[in-house]
Amino acid sequence: MSKVTVKIGGLLTTVQDAGRIGYQKYGITQAGVMDEESYCYANALVGNPQGSAVLEINYMGPDLLFEDDTMIAVTGADCELTINGNSVAINESHLVPAGGSLRFVRLKQGVRAYLAFGGDIDVPVVNGSKSTFIKGHIGGFEGRQIKPKDVFSLQALRPFKKRVLAAEFKPALAQEVTLRVVLGPQDDYFTEKGVETFFSDVGYTVTRYSDRMGYRLDGPAMEFKEGADIISDGTVMGSVQVPKDGKPILLLADRQTTGGYTKIGTVISADLPLVAQLAPNAHIRFTPISLEEAAKAGRTYREKLTRAQMYLA
Repeated sequence: MSKVTVKIGGLLTTVQDAGRIGYQKYGITQAGVMDEESYCYANALVGNPQGSAVLEINYMGPDLLFEDDTMIAVTGADCELTINGNSVAINESHLVPAGGSLRFVRLKQGVRAYLAFGGDIDVPVVNGSKSTFIKGHIGGFEGRQIKPKDVFSLQALRPFKKRVLAAEFKPALAQEVTLRVVLGPQDDYFTEKGVETFFSDVGYTVTRYSDRMGYRLDGPAMEFKEGADIISDGTVMGSVQVPKDGKPILLLADRQTTGGYTKIGTVISADLPLVAQLAPNAHIRFTPISLEEAAKAGRTYREKLTRAQMYLA
């Protein structure tokens, strides 16, 4: 077992994995990583099994001190990193020597980065996951973000192997995106004009009232036939909820398990990694896609992740 000491915690750095699946019926949110694609690449770069826990880093990253030689990799947002003061690249595996430090100097593009260690982060498994849900004080490191002077352990450290993510797998970090949406389950609560507004070229802007729970968007209001209220039903990551002001909220990893406002549609899973890297003032347009097209896009997305894992094996 090897210890990692936190010198600087960063703005919001938490332990996350693939999420707490199967517990929404008990009112426990899924949590987990926001950018699944970057998360998968980070684990592949250090040779971890998929589903292993990583650190999700929001905007400003941590400064960490390592007790033993440790393999690391950072993916997702474009960050400036140093190991013992020397600049290193993201999307590659690196060795931090015993007694060495890893520092996140600054964020250049995107919002969220993923730090994987060649080994297992030693925190409790809660309902099948190590993911942190801060509002519920569940999982991760004591149910919270990491802070200065925290010390956590890594188990089963892996020997260093140099791996570099191929250019075809490097994520898009654009701040203007088009997201594909499957309509429903409450699209019939909107007038024809309301649906047209949602898919208009004007689009929506990500506001500062956005976090891991969801992105509140600003733009043209959608028109309802009668109102926005429904009998509360389940939510999924990517649900586009529309409250009575007619402006969408894109629900994400820490979303509520059920909601009492209409959901006009759902962003397909293949496009959610784009969402995770959007900062306030980013611009979103929505475009409709059929269930069959969404399933095909999902298969293509999964095949891409599998190809990357095989390439890095």
